Amino acid sequence: MTDRTINGYDFEYVANDEETYYQCRGEVWYDDEHDEIPERGLWIATCKLADELKLQGYNACSSYSEKGWCEVFIYNHNKEV
Repeated sequence: MTDRTINGYDFEYVANDEETYYQCRGEVWYDDEHDEIPERGLWIATCKLADELKLQGYNACSSYSEKGWCEVFIYNHNKEV
């Protein structure tokens, strides 16, 4: 697997002994409760990447964390694309 660009967002592929995922950092936005959320376009791209990986047979899940990071975790990462 390699880095991917989805809707203009560059996702870095990360693989180590513990986990495999794609990540991309965008702007930090805040919801009505003042919690950090990702920018809308990046979140849409993250979900699109997860959907594409699922269509390829991967168990992929989109998520986000603080500071504008979005991730797509891949749980059956031993499969070659």
